[in-house]
Amino acid sequence: MSRIKQKYEKEVKGALLDKFKYPNAMLVPKLKKIVISMGLAEAVKDKNAVQDCIKELSLISGQKPILTRSKKAIANFKLREGQTIGLKVTLRSKRMFDFFDRFCHIVSPRIRDFRGFSRRGDGRGSYSLGIEEQQIFPELNLDEVKRTQGMNITFVTSATTDGECVELLQGLGFPFKEIE
Repeated sequence: MSRIKQKYEKEVKGALLDKFKYPNAMLVPKLKKIVISMGLAEAVKDKNAVQDCIKELSLISGQKPILTRSKKAIANFKLREGQTIGLKVTLRSKRMFDFFDRFCHIVSPRIRDFRGFSRRGDGRGSYSLGIEEQQIFPELNLDEVKRTQGMNITFVTSATTDGECVELLQGLGFPFKEIE
C-alpha cells in the first residue's frame, strides 16, 4: 500500500469524519482519480512534436496517454474534423497515489517562485490546476525536451463541496497557500 493511501486510511478519514460529522463512514470523501491533460495546439503542425509529447506524458504519468481529437471542423482555427488536438491520462488506484505523492513532495517544490496553490475548487468537489512547463518533473531528461508544454491536472474527489475537497487534499499533504 502506498504511503498516501495509508495516511488516508489511518489519519485523514477519521479527521474528516470528526470535522464534518458524517452520519455514515461511506460518505467521507476520497480521491477517485487524477486526470492529466495536455493541449497540442502548436504541435499539430509538427508530427514529431506529438510523438515527443506522448513520450513525455507517458514518462510523467507512468501509462500511455490517449489522443483527443476534434469533433468538428472550425475553419477560423484551421481545425479539421478528427484532428489530434490533445492528450489525456486518467490515473486510478496505485498509480494515482504514487503520482499524488511525487507531485506534492518532489514536483511542487521545483516550481519557480512557488508559494502554494490556491484553495479554490470547481464548486463540485474537484480541484484543477495548470502547470506552465513540464520541465519540473524529474522523470524527464531536460536535454531531450525540445519545447515547453503546459498541462492541466485535475484531482477528482467524491466530495460534494469545495471545503470538503480542500480539507481532504490538505490532509493528504497537498501544498496549499497558507491562510492569512
